[in-house]
Amino acid sequence: MMRGGDVLNVTALTKRYDAKTVVESVNFTLSKMRCTALLGPNGAGKTTTIQMLAGLLRPSSGQIRLLGDASDSDPRRSIGYLPQHPAFYAWMSGREYMIYAGRLCGLTRKAASGAAEELLARVGLADAARERIGGYSGGMKQRLGIAQALIHRPKLLILDEPMSALDPIGRREVMALLRDIKRETTVLYSTHVLHDAEALCDDILILRQGELVESGPLSEVRDRNRQPVIVVETENDEASRGWMERWLQGTKADVLNADRVERGMRLVVRDLEAAREALLLDIARAGVRITRLDIGQMSLEDIFMKAVAE
Repeated sequence: MMRGGDVLNVTALTKRYDAKTVVESVNFTLSKMRCTALLGPNGAGKTTTIQMLAGLLRPSSGQIRLLGDASDSDPRRSIGYLPQHPAFYAWMSGREYMIYAGRLCGLTRKAASGAAEELLARVGLADAARERIGGYSGGMKQRLGIAQALIHRPKLLILDEPMSALDPIGRREVMALLRDIKRETTVLYSTHVLHDAEALCDDILILRQGELVESGPLSEVRDRNRQPVIVVETENDEASRGWMERWLQGTKADVLNADRVERGMRLVVRDLEAAREALLLDIARAGVRITRLDIGQMSLEDIFMKAVAE
């Protein structure tokens, strides 16, 4: 049953193609005015899930309930959707395209024109509104895509990999826009960029081979997976490399997992104080030259890797 603060409730959502199950018995709820990141490796079922929620694919089984609408209404009226690879009419101007999208959503020409002007200004395209879309940069096209998804004032905005094809400047622009949008609209978006998800989202959903393996508010997911982490980086000399190999290959009582990182190693430990003391004593004894020593908790990337590897 949906609560008063819920926008979307998904129950036992499943999609099969012949003998292959792509999404299997997925359950989750989206709440009002929150941003949720849908995460998972390639082939995990993220795009299939999003297309079912957007009404583009029919589920094999399960239920999608949006906004408590009556069963005979079309839930797509309350959804804004941006696919991973949006296509535009290059010969249209941004303003023409927005009005066209608004008319497709059932707005009058006057309402579509007014909404187009407002949204183009909001996404920073007012000065380019009358330019042809074919001359837009990647970041401009992505912002135009988000604007068209908002033209009918949806209660749920669904975005599939909205920053995958953007350069750092374009990604920063879209991130700033989404921070603003999530203050008034529920947002669900899929992404491979875990740093962006950690900076932007309130809740996370992690899929692995079509199954939901982790979900909930980001703060609660962190608490459930809280483990101390030590990251060590050293000078690139023979003594340091040999010392690091011994730690990576050896068995330490307080080290649960040891992985190589770009210029050092990352240790997940059981007892932070004991592991830190043993590590520092060994560094001093071996005369290793340390360039970085960070002590903290598991990041979203750590949680993601743990969830999809289990």
